Amino acid sequence: MYQTRLGKTCVIYIRVSSERQVKGYSLDGQKRYLIDCAERQGMKVLAVYVEEGKSGKSIEGRTAFQSMLDGIKKGTLQTDYVLVYKLSRFGRNAKDVLNSLEFIMQYGVDLMCVEDGLDSSTSMGKMMITILGAVAELERENIIAQSLLGREEKAKSGGWNGGFPPYGYELKNGKLEPKEGEHEIVTMIFDMFLNKGMGYSTVARYLNQNGYTREPAKNAVNPKFNDWKAEQIKRILDNPLYTGRIAWGRRRTEKVQGTSNEQRLVPQEEFIMSENKSHEALVSEEDFKKVQEIRKIMRDKAIGNHNISQDKAHLLSGIARCPQCGSAMNVDCNQWTNKDGTFRETFTYVCSHYKRAKGTSQCRRNGISMERLEKEVLEYTKKLLRNPKFARDIKAKIGVAVDVTEIQKEISAYEKELKRLARSRTNLEHDIDSLPDDKYAERKRDEYNRRLDKIYNQIYDIEDSVERCKRRIIIAEQESLNVDMIYKILLSFDEIYDKMNDRDKRELIKCMIKEIKLYMPEEQRVQGHAVKSIVYSFPIEEDVIQALRVKETHVECVCLLTRTSK
Repeated sequence: MYQTRLGKTCVIYIRVSSERQVKGYSLDGQKRYLIDCAERQGMKVLAVYVEEGKSGKSIEGRTAFQSMLDGIKKGTLQTDYVLVYKLSRFGRNAKDVLNSLEFIMQYGVDLMCVEDGLDSSTSMGKMMITILGAVAELERENIIAQSLLGREEKAKSGGWNGGFPPYGYELKNGKLEPKEGEHEIVTMIFDMFLNKGMGYSTVARYLNQNGYTREPAKNAVNPKFNDWKAEQIKRILDNPLYTGRIAWGRRRTEKVQGTSNEQRLVPQEEFIMSENKSHEALVSEEDFKKVQEIRKIMRDKAIGNHNISQDKAHLLSGIARCPQCGSAMNVDCNQWTNKDGTFRETFTYVCSHYKRAKGTSQCRRNGISMERLEKEVLEYTKKLLRNPKFARDIKAKIGVAVDVTEIQKEISAYEKELKRLARSRTNLEHDIDSLPDDKYAERKRDEYNRRLDKIYNQIYDIEDSVERCKRRIIIAEQESLNVDMIYKILLSFDEIYDKMNDRDKRELIKCMIKEIKLYMPEEQRVQGHAVKSIVYSFPIEEDVIQALRVKETHVECVCLLTRTSK
């Protein structure tokens, strides 16, 4: 059995999928075992690739594995075999296992699974790898199911299943305990909402104005502010864990349809609650239930009023940015009644962060009249669209085909390769049919069939690539039609805009403008206008920009489209 691969070379790939395995025997054990095996069979070990604490559900995120494949592809890693302890170490996703195996075999590299006794250089070995790849994926799914079942049982008994503790608690010896300086705020939030009739934004504003800052979550990415927001108040009010019971499964990971491995978190109406209290409650179960009843009424009311709020949506909310902190500007309404009984109201764009953190020094109001800002932006946009050069440029782009030359070149290259493979397949099939009936016939037939399998797999892969290219062309052509529609709207902007309702105007502005940057209030007085720059979502030629730039608002554009004539 030994020395059967004398003079061959190999690389070793080792993977463990949990922190417990990383710290335990698995890594060193696999490495020693595989090196001994390679030496017994006369193979030289070129490199050892180690993947610590990585799941085998997908090759994504497995940097050592990707590095190994990249080296094989580029030719910097020239080896005869990839050695793994078991096929499950190579991967637990059947599709990834087979794709990766076909990939390395294209470069003359075979896979050897030592513990399973599998070698892809043989027909039987490859067939068994295909079968065991599916079994490994099924095993992984069973492990997940068993793990979820264990977590459900742990949650039912009041055990903490890991993760960051919610605001108001801290973990001590695996148990939730009220955190000093936070649990009092949680109790205050429930009291203000339930007993004082304060809404989410009002509660958040009260906390901000009275110095109750909120430390960013431990998993927050580049947190900018430490003030309270309405959404954070909602999350606290909705969390049943504050009743002293463990809640588990409130969100489930589900596969995104149309993708291979992409997942998303989906809220669940039904979830696990521990049978007994496991930690100190910050709110009674009766009060929590009342809060949920109020929350439901408010959600239903918000859904019922959704269309109304959209019709009254202000043009530049969320598009205009605060000149000081960069937060979105939203409309603030001020209403009063004069002594003569006339009702008055004014609308002002103000920093949304300032509204939340009012009373702090984190930002200023930076208010600007809604009428003034919207008028300035619309006048400038209309002036841009009326520019003769811009109009000519837009007309020239309508009906122009999207450039798919590069994609068509890819398809041509693939089709040439398919023809070459078809010839190779025909020749190989002829060779198989013409084999003389001698003592080497069976071995030759196995070798020819292995080569034929490779050719068929290459054909299938290339055919898939051709279909992907064709889909890209269809998508590009559909986008071209959408672009034409946008251009036609731009040319008739003056005629159609004034006939639209507020909701349609808002949607049109959102399509046309990506962002509006403003001057600070004191700078506005010097400049004579409020808008510093407008980022449009369609291309604008530089000479048009220069013509409008003199003593005017600066214009930028994004999403440039490359198109060419057929």
